[in-house]
Amino acid sequence: MSKGELQVSEKERQSCLDSQLNSIVNSVAALCVNPETRRPYSASIIEKSLKDAHFSVKMNRNTKQNTLEAIKMLREHLPIERSRMKLRVSFAGKEGGGKLKESVVKLANTVEHEEWDEATLHLTLLIDPGQYRVIDELVRNETKGKGLLELLELKEVVESEELF
Repeated sequence: MSKGELQVSEKERQSCLDSQLNSIVNSVAALCVNPETRRPYSASIIEKSLKDAHFSVKMNRNTKQNTLEAIKMLREHLPIERSRMKLRVSFAGKEGGGKLKESVVKLANTVEHEEWDEATLHLTLLIDPGQYRVIDELVRNETKGKGLLELLELKEVVESEELF
């Protein structure tokens, strides 16, 4: 105590690790889907896969950093990917025209819908969550604040019943 260090018992340390791991598993389950079926994995499957991959929680990192590390590790053991976001980008054709449209479409995984409304272009896109900021800055800078970026769905997941 005189050196300013607080000793933590083994049970307390294990409890902290378990709660951190549980938080990471739930985050991965919320953020990721099976790429073939577009359906989410259950927390128990993710937890088992993390144990099979010998994932260990790093206590000096926050939950988000550990979650991203877990997703990278899971990719080697399980078909998994981040669920895509659905965005709607709107801007006047004269603002960025073909150049802005071309840049935004390159960053998107798929273009679901493209529509011209008078002189305004509306694009509905599916993107990886890591591309959101890039697209936001691109639209804001190219249109000088006149473009519009709407988040339609935070994660694109198929939640239908399967018949066996």
